[in-house]
Amino acid sequence: MPVGAITVEMTKQGLKNGFFHGWAVGLGGMTIDLLLIVALYLGFAQVLALPYVQMPLWIIGAVFLFLLAYDSIKNADQDITLAGEKVNKSLWTTYRNGFLVALSPGNLVFWVSVFGVVLADSYTAQSSSFLLAALGILTGILVHDIGLLSIVSVTRRVMNRKMIQWTSIVAGLLLFGFACYFLYRFYMDISNYI
Repeated sequence: MPVGAITVEMTKQGLKNGFFHGWAVGLGGMTIDLLLIVALYLGFAQVLALPYVQMPLWIIGAVFLFLLAYDSIKNADQDITLAGEKVNKSLWTTYRNGFLVALSPGNLVFWVSVFGVVLADSYTAQSSSFLLAALGILTGILVHDIGLLSIVSVTRRVMNRKMIQWTSIVAGLLLFGFACYFLYRFYMDISNYI
């Protein structure tokens, strides 16, 4: 699985607030993944592939990731609960973050370009093979999320507040990098039409 904005946010939340908060981000992302599978099944991939649909998505995604990066860096020392401490942050908030990060154009384009092709091939063969491929993809994502968060959960036990704070700052910088990449993709798409 390629490292993307969801993985960065899951790792950050897992380190700061524990396994279940990281997993809530992953479940938020998987909600969008499931909705995209349904949309791909209904033929929505062709709409998402249109340049005039993708270009605004790049800008919206970049703005959202810039805000998430800023928040990650600004609040790096906030909301840190060490292993064994009570978490005050709601699971709904972390689920919502995962849901919103998964709406980014990078995730949408990834689904249309990579999984869309796999699902389209299985869709033309038989409806049951489409369902099997979709379940396989979702199971793979679930296994990835649980495996990653298990490692994060074990690592979290040996980390102190300062280490978690710096990890949050690095996560913010990575999210900033993804936002810059989205702006670059927007620039490249718009320059093709000018």
